[in-house]
Parts: sequence; C-alpha cells; structure tokens
Amino acid sequence: MKKGMMFFSMIALLILAACGSDQASGESEDASLELVEDGKLTFAMTGQYPPLNYKKDGELTGFEVEIGNEIAERIGLEPNPVTNPWETIIQGLKVNKYDAIIGSMTATEERDKQVDFTEPYYLSGAQIFVAEGNTEITSPEDLRDKTVGVIQASTWKDMAEELSDDVKSYPTDVNALQDLEIGRIDAVITDKIVGLDARNEKGLAIDTTAELLNEDRISVATKEGDTLLVEKINEAIQSMVEDGTYEEISMKWFDENVLETE
Repeated sequence: MKKGMMFFSMIALLILAACGSDQASGESEDASLELVEDGKLTFAMTGQYPPLNYKKDGELTGFEVEIGNEIAERIGLEPNPVTNPWETIIQGLKVNKYDAIIGSMTATEERDKQVDFTEPYYLSGAQIFVAEGNTEITSPEDLRDKTVGVIQASTWKDMAEELSDDVKSYPTDVNALQDLEIGRIDAVITDKIVGLDARNEKGLAIDTTAELLNEDRISVATKEGDTLLVEKINEAIQSMVEDGTYEEISMKWFDENVLETE
C-alpha cells in the first residue's frame, strides 16, 4: 500500500515539475522581449500626420494608433502609443524610449542598418489621381498629352516629367488636388495616402487610377536584433489580415485596403 502511494506521489511530482518547466519557459520568452515597460507595448509616432496618427481632443488617434493597439492586444500586451519628433524617432528607439515605431516609416536599406523591420502594415508610394468619373486616364502611358499637377521640388515632379510634357507645380498637394477636382488639370501624382486623405477627409471628388508608380513598404521598426518582437508583430499583423480586422480598420480610415496596391 505504501509503495503504491509513493508511486503516485512521484508521478504527481513529475507532472508538477513539467508544468513548472513550461511556465518558466513561457515567462522566459515574455521576459526576453525586454520591454520598456513591463506588460506594455510602447510604440512611437509623431502624432502630426492625419489620418495616420494625430491628436484629437488631446488623445492620439488615427489608422496607425488603431493598428498599433490591435497588435499589442494580440501579443497580450497593453497598448501604449507615444509621440516623438520625426527627426529623432530612430534615436529614441535606440536609447529605449519605446519598443517600436509605428509611424509611417518606409523600410529602406539605409534605415535597415539601424533598426529591424517587420513585414509592411500598409503600402504607399506615388499614385496617379484623376477627377471623379474620369475614364480617359487608366495607366501612366495615358498621361503623355495631359496636364499633370505635382508639388514643387518633389520626387513626384521628376516622375511626372518622365510621363508628360505638361507638368504644373504647386506649393502643396492639396492645391494640386483642388485644381484637379475642378478640371484645371488632368491628373495629379502624389503620395497615395495624401490623396486618399484629401478624398475621404476633405471631401474632394477624386479617384485613384492604375497601379502605384513606386512602392513604399511601411513597416514597424524595432531595435536592431529584437527578433522575437519582430516575429510576434508579424504574427499579429498576419492574424489581423486573415480574420478581416485589418481590412475593417483600413476601410474605416481610407475606404480601401491599403495593403493592396491596385
């Protein structure tokens, strides 16, 4: 009888030891995230780039705030969005002011030398905009004999001059898009997100057309070598895409899925 009791006691101890080992392993993985603040995902943005990130009634809001909040919750952390000037946003990440940057940062080779990037959470780049109902311009080749508006001294201007012999410069993108709406010019080349904001938030009657002329992969930046956090963020983004949450957030802010290029 005593031998039987001892046998079952040993089994119970082995089970408890195994459970304890698994729990310790889980705690170790969470600890290895090395978060700025335990239990929170602190992510930075400028707070000055509507509709992506901006302050309304003193609170941070926008597409990227909602994306960042959703990412944090799917990792099992409390979201903690903060602001930092763009000029020092990478430096702030390096000195552990925050865990990540979710602030419209394009993943480039130069930046990749300083930080690690996740897969993109939205795609942007140069986009052709036309007046609502325009069916004459459906591709870059259709701009050859058209008047194209661009912001002065921009990369968009260089692109436009390769596609059209009649390029008109403007002090701001909004000025160009307003002239497009009333028919003073035939098309505008500007950043996709800028144009979508003018259409959806400012109410301009304009449409996108054709594919992006170039593609900017906007990604979450983390400290260099923080592979576990990159992995967890990628998994969160993928699950958002798969269950439709990503498209729901994107449609709310842009009236289209900004992970799709056409």
